Amino acid sequence: MEQQATGMLDRVVALLDLILEQGQVLLTGLLRPWNSYQLAITLALFLLAHLLARIFTPRLQAWMRSREDWPMWRLRVLVLVRRRLRGIIFVALIWSVVIVMREVTWPSRSYLLVLLANLALAWLIIVFTTRLITNAILRRAVRWGALTWVTLSALDLTGTAARLLDHMDVEMGEVRISVLMLLQMLTVLTVFFLIAKFMSRWLSARIAASENLSPSMRVLSVKLLQTALFIAAFVIGLRAIGVDLTALAFLSGAIGLGIGFGLQKVVSNLVSGVIILMDKSIKPGDVISIGETFGWINQLGARYASISTRDGREYLIPNEDLITGQVVNWSHSDEFVRLDINFGTSYDDDPHLVRRIAVEASLTDDRVLQSRPPVCHIVGFGDSSVDYVLRFWIKDPTGGLTNIRGKVFLALWDSFKANGVSIPFPQREVRVLNPRGVQD
Repeated sequence: MEQQATGMLDRVVALLDLILEQGQVLLTGLLRPWNSYQLAITLALFLLAHLLARIFTPRLQAWMRSREDWPMWRLRVLVLVRRRLRGIIFVALIWSVVIVMREVTWPSRSYLLVLLANLALAWLIIVFTTRLITNAILRRAVRWGALTWVTLSALDLTGTAARLLDHMDVEMGEVRISVLMLLQMLTVLTVFFLIAKFMSRWLSARIAASENLSPSMRVLSVKLLQTALFIAAFVIGLRAIGVDLTALAFLSGAIGLGIGFGLQKVVSNLVSGVIILMDKSIKPGDVISIGETFGWINQLGARYASISTRDGREYLIPNEDLITGQVVNWSHSDEFVRLDINFGTSYDDDPHLVRRIAVEASLTDDRVLQSRPPVCHIVGFGDSSVDYVLRFWIKDPTGGLTNIRGKVFLALWDSFKANGVSIPFPQREVRVLNPRGVQD
């Protein structure tokens, strides 16, 4: 092991010496008179671009505020332009100078300017294109990796850098792993994963727009498609850089052991999610009650279901609980829901009149269905009142149940007051049997 480390260190030192020699040659070339002039011109153009950006940025920002009616994507492009205004101005200035110098002088006297102009343009293009990557960490890594590669390519140092990274290796038996191999693997896997992510989003949008599939089958198809694409991206990426996949076979035993000891709940939730999607017992948009939680399903994930309630909370219910627990699905077969309201009136009130008033009062709310007329029945004779139940139907449980009950109760109160129907309450009469025995 020490011999391998010593050999690798010697190779790295030798390559560093070569890089230093090339750096000295490059520095010597830069110190030539015309190259020094080109560097001075570049610095002057950069300072001019910085000054112009300081002048035009407030004006551009004020103009952007007056374009609030523009689409969001245009405003985002303008924000990016405002942030990179100095670079845009610098690229425009340096290329203008390059074009002029090519016309009035020899190409060799503008070689360095052309090199710097190409680098500046490449960096600007990379900065703009990497904004398409939503993940900040991945975007930063791709941006700096691309900038490094472009710079090395422009300076003709890619071969030297590749040899340096390839000599920084570790050998474990017959397996040799170098820094160059790791970077290649990371780059290739990143590219394939980005392609898989793009295809997954595109195909998911097509599946979601299909009216021939039920909501549950859409979610299941999207999950299976995403899993297949990312697995394929991983396998193809490893094969593209020459990794022998048979060497990964021993991981199956470790994965099985991990599932057996620590991932039972995770696997149970995954399997439960697939069962839910296949049997269509619960689907996005359904209104359900589980325990004390009442709400509608926003999303069915691989591990949990997202349920939104009327008070703005979002509950993440594990899929296993939806399989093993008792779930009330208010919209499983249809959207119609029947609600019951219990109330009582005085024995002096006509029950026929009370029933008619209750039905008419419930119909004053637009959510109560007239196609399924409300009914009111006597359910018992209580100690203080005649007890009734009012039953009515709605077809939008996502609009809430408590609020519609409250509105119907309020309509009953108003109708009873208007028609002289009284709502009794328990009364107790206290008699003193021995008033003389009461002492002050």
